[in-house]
Amino acid sequence: MTNDTSIGFIGYRGSGKTTVGQLLAQRLGRNFVDIDQQIVRQAGKTIKEIFETAGESAFRDLESRCIAEVATMEMGVISFGGGALDREENRHAIKAAHIKLVYLRCEVNELLRRIREDVQTAETRPNLTTLGGGVEEIQAILARREPIWQAMAMGEIDVTEQSPEQVVEWCIENV
Repeated sequence: MTNDTSIGFIGYRGSGKTTVGQLLAQRLGRNFVDIDQQIVRQAGKTIKEIFETAGESAFRDLESRCIAEVATMEMGVISFGGGALDREENRHAIKAAHIKLVYLRCEVNELLRRIREDVQTAETRPNLTTLGGGVEEIQAILARREPIWQAMAMGEIDVTEQSPEQVVEWCIENV
């Protein structure tokens, strides 16, 4: 692993971006930033509340500001929200900062299981389409976002059956 740049995790909700990011940052002695948590702190509302009261575009504006802020961080570990790369300005900021992105890929049914097991998800996260948050929604979002994630990522790992510790080891060996 190189020590000259920040490392970022991208992938669907429930893929382990925050868990893996925290573990990797701890292991490397680096600062960790979760973009979604930063947005919640700055807004004083959950992501679901931001979506409900101000709309998705307001959330995405906050997200872009947070990404611009963390892009200046040196040698950090960053967990990006699933939709963070939807905006070209965010992709540009990440590229300009030379952040090494790792796509945490996970099978749809496992993502759904993880999301449903997380009791906070329903309270703090909005559904992303009118499809209600199930398999169909995950498939629809992945169809749109995965090509962007894969184009931006310097590495990709299937985390479906990997423990967070195994993913951290893979990152140390491959990033």
